[in-house]
Amino acid sequence: MARVLLLALAATLAAQASSKALPVLAPVTKDAATSLYTIPFHDGANLVLDVAGPLVWSTCDGGQRPPPAEITCSSPTCLLANAYPAPGCPAPSCGSDRHDKPCTAYPSNPVTGACAAGSLFRARLVANTTDGNRPVSAVTVGVLAACAPTKLLASLPRGSTGVAGLAGSGLALPAQVASAQKVSHRFLLCLPTGGAGVAILGGGPLPWPQFTQSMAYTPLVAKQGSPAHYVSGTSIRVEDTRVPVPDRALATGGVMLSTRLPYVLLRRDVYRPVVDAFTKALAAQHANGAPAARAVDPVAPFGLCYDAKTLGNNLGGYSVPNVVLALDGGGEWAMTGKNSMVDVKPGTACVAFVEMEAGDGGAPAVILGGAQMEDFVLDFDMEKKRLGFIRLPHFTGCGNLNF
Repeated sequence: MARVLLLALAATLAAQASSKALPVLAPVTKDAATSLYTIPFHDGANLVLDVAGPLVWSTCDGGQRPPPAEITCSSPTCLLANAYPAPGCPAPSCGSDRHDKPCTAYPSNPVTGACAAGSLFRARLVANTTDGNRPVSAVTVGVLAACAPTKLLASLPRGSTGVAGLAGSGLALPAQVASAQKVSHRFLLCLPTGGAGVAILGGGPLPWPQFTQSMAYTPLVAKQGSPAHYVSGTSIRVEDTRVPVPDRALATGGVMLSTRLPYVLLRRDVYRPVVDAFTKALAAQHANGAPAARAVDPVAPFGLCYDAKTLGNNLGGYSVPNVVLALDGGGEWAMTGKNSMVDVKPGTACVAFVEMEAGDGGAPAVILGGAQMEDFVLDFDMEKKRLGFIRLPHFTGCGNLNF
């Protein structure tokens, strides 16, 4: 009898282990023409990743238009779909027939800012689950997406059919996968400079535990009216010299993460001190025996460019001063020449920091673009409200995390 009970217990534990919820793995590809990142969605459809996007949307023009989901305008789901209206989009309204009127969402293009009205429909993400070492099994995840006209694809990568929002909002892709798969409201992201990257919806683990074990973490900061991911900084250094930026410029969510921008965008009161410090530090390298970097006419949108032949090289890219962003919690986001310089044409390399245009004084001081996130492992943990980050060693890349 005891043996029978043990066998029954073993079978129960085995069944529980086999049914354990597993994260969902999606390969990430960088589009060379636009510097945007895409994941496969289903049946050849590819969606552009937008870490600040609140929705999943896809085109619905033509004869393949899916039937709308039966969601009313006054439902909580519809409220989630319209929680973060894009600037310039119509204000959602149910009107007097709110109880019977179908839900209308307003998906927007993260590059152009254009938006359009569309109904919600039931789509599917076709991917694989992972145990952190290998793909385990194919999985189809039901996802609510917004319909959009084909014209909303302007400026997005060729072949893409929409956008997968990765913000902390209720109808962004991470939240929907977490709900459907009973996994953590969390995702890991490794954006590639080339080749393959990876997104793991539902969190880790990763094949190499040393990455997650040695990650630095900083609190995620919510900003009213925005679904984007923000963190707070304490200072900016160029090499060992602290940059004199305005007091508290980086605090209270002064740093935003964006995949729609390829490069760092700096507010005007931060851009000039950083560029001046970078120029002085580069000149100091020559005084210490490095080649003399020769400045050349800047190439828009960059304000500081050099003759590439006069810049040294090392495993971290061009041998230029490191720019270090110190964040709340003690972690430091270091940008080496691999992340802080860009080849704009043969023989010309520019500092990949762009000055914001004059505008809203409430804009974050720093917006980290795709190039500054590439070859980092990023852990967006919305449950614990924190962002983990660690740079991959120079001898490896995101493709090694794609199992």
